Amino acid sequence: MPSSHSPTPPPAATPRTPVRWVLALSSHILRVERYVLTGLMTLLVLLILFNVGTRYSGMPIYWVDEAAVYTVVWLTFVGASVMTRLRMDFSVGLLTDHLGPRSVRAAKVVAMLGVLVFGVAMLVMCWVWMDPVGIARHGFDAKEFAAESFNFLYTERTQTLNWPTWVLQLILPLFSATFTVHALANLLEDLGAAERVQHPGFDVVNADAVN
Repeated sequence: MPSSHSPTPPPAATPRTPVRWVLALSSHILRVERYVLTGLMTLLVLLILFNVGTRYSGMPIYWVDEAAVYTVVWLTFVGASVMTRLRMDFSVGLLTDHLGPRSVRAAKVVAMLGVLVFGVAMLVMCWVWMDPVGIARHGFDAKEFAAESFNFLYTERTQTLNWPTWVLQLILPLFSATFTVHALANLLEDLGAAERVQHPGFDVVNADAVN
């Protein structure tokens, strides 16, 4: 006599080792980015409050404005990387809303592949732009490197903080690397190589939940 209980679905196949490595790396990066976001948001609030206080007292400190700007820049790039892994990036559903499940899945794979290609292109661009091999070949002498390559990245300094510009612009290669890892992890999930990973600590997982 047939059982009235529905059959238990087979357990999901264990992802291959390289897939597990990519997913684990993405998860570790995401956890670090969470703390970085918290720190940057706290720093931004403190800078704004400090700026308001000094201006109200008639003794404005101009480097605070520049520090706040660079904090927002770092906050934007780190947030964009996090949103990519959480799949909170923008999408246009004008076409996919009228497609079947298989076509929607194929469209997602193609879209995420484009995101991955963009991340790799960003990495290549940052490597060419920052040219770590070139600056090392010149003994990390920024002036000699600029004289030969006409790349003045390592000789420029910020206006009020007087910090080396390249230090603040390190967010670009860092973002490119984390963005690429997250895009690869998403692509592997979309291809069915692994189940979607749940990310504890991130309660907002879609754009509708923001408001």
